[in-house]
Amino acid sequence: MSTRYGQFCPVAKATEVLGERWTILIIRELLLGTSRFSDFQRALSQISPTLLTKRLGQLVDQGLVLKKTSTGGKRVEYFLTACGKELGPIVNSLGIWGMRWARGQMNDDELDVELLMFDLCRRLDPDALPGGSTVIHFAYCGLESFPTWWILVENGKPELCVAHPGRDADVSLHTDVRTMVEIYAGDLRLADARRDGRLEVTGSPTLVRSVADWLPLMAMAHVEPGRLDAGEAS
Repeated sequence: MSTRYGQFCPVAKATEVLGERWTILIIRELLLGTSRFSDFQRALSQISPTLLTKRLGQLVDQGLVLKKTSTGGKRVEYFLTACGKELGPIVNSLGIWGMRWARGQMNDDELDVELLMFDLCRRLDPDALPGGSTVIHFAYCGLESFPTWWILVENGKPELCVAHPGRDADVSLHTDVRTMVEIYAGDLRLADARRDGRLEVTGSPTLVRSVADWLPLMAMAHVEPGRLDAGEAS
């Protein structure tokens, strides 16, 4: 811990453990089931490998995270301990508060396509897709890096790809990152985005018609933004 407040207050002591940059977001990922270093990097694309290694190591030292190495040492995974799992309701409440009071207008540098696609893939419900195997293609205009993505759904499991999976897409979504983030966050209705030309969906007629049924939304998309009373705002 590099930040110390010199107080016995439990809020201060908890903040000493959790207040380092990226720590809460790493715990968010652990709560969502992320365990491999490469998946942390995809979900937290702005953190350097060195800092990610440091933060994970700190959480292990503090007893919040257990580091497991497979036989032969070829795979390292991280899991929350019992005390780490107790942070679940706290992180969830932070997210709800953020959706209600801090969502605001998203800056361009906050439109992280890697987080968007990683989270969208893990929230996709294969049972909501009609038929068996499905290839979903996403094409984002205006991006120099990673403008195209695919989600391959086979045997009831979605897999995220940045390289062509070798199969034609069953359905394609053409849009920009801001539009997809706004849809995913529940700030823009999918039907409105299609009507306004901000989102084009092509491919299998069945998948095109049912896109609103199988395209997932953010876990907290249902949270309405808060509004201050006139007296509170003054």
